[in-house]
Amino acid sequence: METVYDWITVAIFGGLVVLFLHRSVQPEEPQDTILHYLPPAVGCAVANYVGNEGYGLYSFLIVLVVVAYVVLVLKPFGIKFWR
Repeated sequence: METVYDWITVAIFGGLVVLFLHRSVQPEEPQDTILHYLPPAVGCAVANYVGNEGYGLYSFLIVLVVVAYVVLVLKPFGIKFWR
């Protein structure tokens, strides 16, 4: 945990873990599977690696894509942008 990329990607990954665990203990059947969490988890790892290699802009763009995926696909707060 030395760079800002480490902190940002670990924070996002931690949020993914909490979201997955929260949804897995709800009484109703989950609408997502563990495979839905794979793209943002891999994206966090790639963004961290790219950022640590000195490509901050690319890391930032990957983090934006990861956050967009989480919001649009996983819908952490029940956010609905369209039907």
